[in-house]
Amino acid sequence: MQKTVCAVDLGAIVSNALFVRRKIGNRFFFAVVKADAYGHGAQETALALEKIADGFCVSIVDEGAALRLAGVSKPILVFTPPLGKDDALRAAYYGLTLTVSDLSSARYAAGLPCHIKINTGMNRFGVSSEDLGEVLSRVDPALIEGVYSHLFDLASKENSAAQLSRFLEAAAEVKRVSPGAVAHIAASGGILSGGEYLLDGVRAGILLYGYAPQGFSADVKPAMKVYARLAQKTAFCGGGVGYAHAEREYGELYTYRAGYADGFSRTTPLGIGNLCMDSFISEEGGDLRLIMDDAEKIAAKRGTISYEVLCSASRRAERIYG
Repeated sequence: MQKTVCAVDLGAIVSNALFVRRKIGNRFFFAVVKADAYGHGAQETALALEKIADGFCVSIVDEGAALRLAGVSKPILVFTPPLGKDDALRAAYYGLTLTVSDLSSARYAAGLPCHIKINTGMNRFGVSSEDLGEVLSRVDPALIEGVYSHLFDLASKENSAAQLSRFLEAAAEVKRVSPGAVAHIAASGGILSGGEYLLDGVRAGILLYGYAPQGFSADVKPAMKVYARLAQKTAFCGGGVGYAHAEREYGELYTYRAGYADGFSRTTPLGIGNLCMDSFISEEGGDLRLIMDDAEKIAAKRGTISYEVLCSASRRAERIYG
């Protein structure tokens, strides 16, 4: 097998979900499994969490369809609003819940269950306060299952408080026409902030996979390890190490099958010299080489965040679940 090996600990994901459940009590619990569960495998993750989570969140309709085909029966909310009638038709076929974020998506989602997305300051998706009344007039109140928004700067109490205030006002307007709508603004950072941010329900993403958002800490366990396979042992013959001039003489060198096409940037220090597209070179041998067990450490070296590392690291991997 030439692929890298991505070992996913489903027990750790379940344990992390139980940590979230303890934090939120009986509130509605959405497990976020978009982007293939942050690289961990959406179908496997969702099936492992069906007894803990009340519903799931995905980014696009195709992701929700894949969960249904895998046997997931809980509600599935699609974050990206429908961009055309085809999205709505496929959502209807697979029993998915759509996001309504403007008049256009309200039109496409007509006759289907939905959550109303409110723009409280992130300015990504969401209905403005000025348009909310008109949007609500276009949607069947019986089909509005929730109302939500997203906190963009939890490091700022002032910004978050302002967003929460805007959201509560909008949510009250939604609940006047749909009293049973679940209001949710807290993702992982909001869950850890607790208190007034928890509302009727929460969306847990990065916490499920063993990491806390920047500025927070949590008693959760990383669920992914990635290993590279030994491809060849080579006697150094002078010249270079990969695409770089060798700074000294080497003895035996070991080539491992992992590179930036496998989700590790060219300058990630996995061996000696820069990574190649599909391999890297090391002075240390062994059939399998652990190349990631902490996405935060890799992220710090790459100047990015754990979310990106996790989504990339299993790109061409053979996943093994335990």
